[in-house]
Amino acid sequence: MSAGRPFLACACFFSDNIFVGRYGLHVRYRDEGQLRRDHGRALRERGCRGEEDFRAALREVSASSPIEAEVQRRKQLIHQSVERKAIISKCYKRKHPEVYILQDSFLAPDFLEIVSYCTSPDAHLHGLLRYIESFSDKRIFRLPVFTEEFCQAFVDELENFEQSDMPKGRPNTMNNYGVLLNELGMDETFITPLREKYLQPITALLYPDLGGACLDSHKAFVVKYSLHEDLDLSSHYDNAEVTLNVSLGKDFTEGNLYFGDFSQEPTPVPKYIEIEHVVAQGLLHRGGQIHGTLPIASGERWNLIIWMRSSAIRNQLCPMCNKKPELVEAEGFGDGFTETLDDDVPETVNLCSLW
Repeated sequence: MSAGRPFLACACFFSDNIFVGRYGLHVRYRDEGQLRRDHGRALRERGCRGEEDFRAALREVSASSPIEAEVQRRKQLIHQSVERKAIISKCYKRKHPEVYILQDSFLAPDFLEIVSYCTSPDAHLHGLLRYIESFSDKRIFRLPVFTEEFCQAFVDELENFEQSDMPKGRPNTMNNYGVLLNELGMDETFITPLREKYLQPITALLYPDLGGACLDSHKAFVVKYSLHEDLDLSSHYDNAEVTLNVSLGKDFTEGNLYFGDFSQEPTPVPKYIEIEHVVAQGLLHRGGQIHGTLPIASGERWNLIIWMRSSAIRNQLCPMCNKKPELVEAEGFGDGFTETLDDDVPETVNLCSLW
């Protein structure tokens, strides 16, 4: 893996994939002229007809922040996140402290059986597929993950945090309601062991071409959907090699996920499939799989999202700008990049073996 090397980010984070909520479009932003040249046609196709509409688009990112302000906001994120984490660690009173340390008892017995199979000497893909549900040819899989008792306690803890006066960061530019789990203090004791000990044996068989055997970092957060907050999520792809999306509850109707093309293999007429959420179960999919969330019709839903990343893969090509990453300093796992030494990449090797 990348032991001993600091994790980094790609500079494109400060200018690319900025979400214009009014038109459901991610854009790259350098200046007004570049926005017109690169995205004018796509904006017009989505209903941005005249100068007044364009000015409104320029002012809007996720219906609240001007685009230039969004760029500046991103540049302050690292510093602000470190400050929030320190305050939360010092001042927040946990309601369910036990949920912060991963235990086998939190995990569904069928999930533990899947992990046991994947760590056995004779494990192979076709054997694994007997344990999990597969959807179409898009390499999307459903599997049990947690017990319902754990989900209830976890959501109760999240609601306790939400109702506290602690500082809170947005999960991303598209979701306004949720929790960044690294700031809550769950990375080291919950998410990292979940990724390394339990999920990686599964992803190694399902996604070997995406670094499934060497997922060495992550970004984990929880998102919340309700009638008076975020209802849905526009079409997008994740900054991840592999994503796990687990429905935690509570009571809700509708709000299914939908999946389209793989971002690097678009087709003229994308074929979409719709998949229902099942509480305590998770969906594994490629981070580059274009997807979104349909509006919920009633109730409230919390979802755990883990973007799992392989530095061995993304060091070669940033999945967000599709270029060789321009590395910049970051905090914690950053965006999963590491500095690549010249003697690290001999010809024709298993990338995962390098880290």
